[in-house]
Amino acid sequence: MGGLKGLLKKGLGEMGFMADGGVINWFPGHMAAATHAIRQRLKVADFVIEVRDARIPLSSAHADLQPQLSGKRRVIALNKKDLANPNIMHKWIHYFDSCKQDCVPISAHSKSSVKKLLDLVEFKLKEVISREPTLLVMVVGVPNVGKSALINSIHQIALSRFPVQEKMKRATVGPLPGVTQDIAGYKIAHHPSIYVLDTPGVLVPSIPDIETGLKLALAGSVKDSVVGEERIAQYLLAVLNTRGTPIHWKHLNNRRMEGIRYESEEKHEYNLKSLKRKSTSPPNKSEVVYIEDLVMEVQRALYVTLTEFKGNTEDEGDLEDLIEQQFGTLQKALKIPHKASEARLMVSKKFLTLFRTGKLGPFILDDVPHA
Repeated sequence: MGGLKGLLKKGLGEMGFMADGGVINWFPGHMAAATHAIRQRLKVADFVIEVRDARIPLSSAHADLQPQLSGKRRVIALNKKDLANPNIMHKWIHYFDSCKQDCVPISAHSKSSVKKLLDLVEFKLKEVISREPTLLVMVVGVPNVGKSALINSIHQIALSRFPVQEKMKRATVGPLPGVTQDIAGYKIAHHPSIYVLDTPGVLVPSIPDIETGLKLALAGSVKDSVVGEERIAQYLLAVLNTRGTPIHWKHLNNRRMEGIRYESEEKHEYNLKSLKRKSTSPPNKSEVVYIEDLVMEVQRALYVTLTEFKGNTEDEGDLEDLIEQQFGTLQKALKIPHKASEARLMVSKKFLTLFRTGKLGPFILDDVPHA
């Protein structure tokens, strides 16, 4: 991916986020303090569920904490599996297997999915002969990988198993030697009693290079305002073009990409923000058709610009020209007025929303390492 690497190298100088001799510091100091607190809590955890984003199974890891995490009994929960390409997901599972690391793809909002994860946790803990009458499970992960959603689902499952939740008593490492404190959790099993701590550990992502930072930003683990929506959208376009993804869209959507339109029953100006709704009523038929048409226009715009492009996507300059052209075609596809102020920003925000909600199809950004 010469063109992509070149663009990243060029963008690195422009971004001006360099600090501490090369590590990009995109996070406030209080998060570093939180990581220190998590290290202390990890000492009393018997088991760790490390939540990662299934679209970035390595980039969403916390590199600095891996030595401590790998020393614990642990399962890696690859959340948002519905947004990840299943054809590549099985390669990732094989990779983690080859590293002797338990790994489960999950959807944190799905009770059945979370129950399978908890079954594995119970199995792994019960196969250990422990003198502890109470076992603690801790959920950790970088921002926005779905830790809270997972803990909410675990809470619901815990209440269904044990309607009267007993208070958990277990000393934890306090800020001062000899000082202990109570911690709260949800009981998920008996004999031994297994509790999942009710507060997740938020890890500061490790960002050793610009591409890892952009992947985290694209998945939503780094705030858009830190990197800028336009830069994240440029990176997404660079990845799609160098991988030839729009060509695959053509095969998937042959009839519609040829220009056959399905008109909605009524003209419906549906706001893309509704895609981000957490738990409101599902969109009606005309809204669904509107979104489908919008996605098709976006996919067709990128397919046409890529197939008609005479340059080489492996060349940094050519790739930059193609992306610039695609911003113009996306503006039309996304129905953003030609003279709109901040049109590029509007294009970027809408395009990123379609990607992040899975409307552009399932995707995995990280390449599987050679085991």
